[in-house]
Amino acid sequence: MHVSYGRGFMFDWTYLLVILGVLICSVASAMVNSAMRKYAKVAVLSGKTGAEAARQILNNEGLYHVQIECLPGNDGDHFDPSTNTVRLSRQNYSSASVTAIGVAAHECGHAIQHAEGYTPISIRTALVPVVNLGSKLGLPIILIGVFLSWNMVLIRIGIFAFALSLLFQIVTLPVEFNASARALCKVEQYGLVTSEEKKGCRKVLSAAAMTYVAAAASTALQVLRLFLLFGNNKRRD
Repeated sequence: MHVSYGRGFMFDWTYLLVILGVLICSVASAMVNSAMRKYAKVAVLSGKTGAEAARQILNNEGLYHVQIECLPGNDGDHFDPSTNTVRLSRQNYSSASVTAIGVAAHECGHAIQHAEGYTPISIRTALVPVVNLGSKLGLPIILIGVFLSWNMVLIRIGIFAFALSLLFQIVTLPVEFNASARALCKVEQYGLVTSEEKKGCRKVLSAAAMTYVAAAASTALQVLRLFLLFGNNKRRD
């Protein structure tokens, strides 16, 4: 996997896969940040804040037991299934903007998924402890295999363990896309946004969804690089 340029210099071209992954994630991040900033400045006609919109959606869905909390910072919006809590960033909790409504509705989409026993979110939840263990042990196992005279059994176990994070991200994609689809349906169904405001919500949620696609692509490139470097039977000298 190395190309020689003159005396003593070797270039590992697989680093290009790492660079490509970083670029993909950077572009996706820039897109979502741009969309969120743009529509955070657009007030909704209903005057509902993110927290109020979330409460209305949850109540209308019969999820009175799901709590809504405000996070101390301006990021980290998520639904916690272990406590049945929608947590919104400070800005989205208190703002009556298109971004706030879209993000709050998306997290409520996850709460609805959880309440309905949506299969992909159940699979994702079950994978969390396995993926966390695999992501921590994958590279060390590969390195141990290399040090033990290129023990291919250990190396392939390490690559497989690391690849579990890719499986997790692939399972995450339908969970996120479905939550966004539910969000767009509910904000319209419950009169939280106008038709024009809904278009803004769709742009925000579509941009956010692309970050998950980018993360999966980046991880796939990392797994490919590990396989190219370590996943064959040719011992490196």
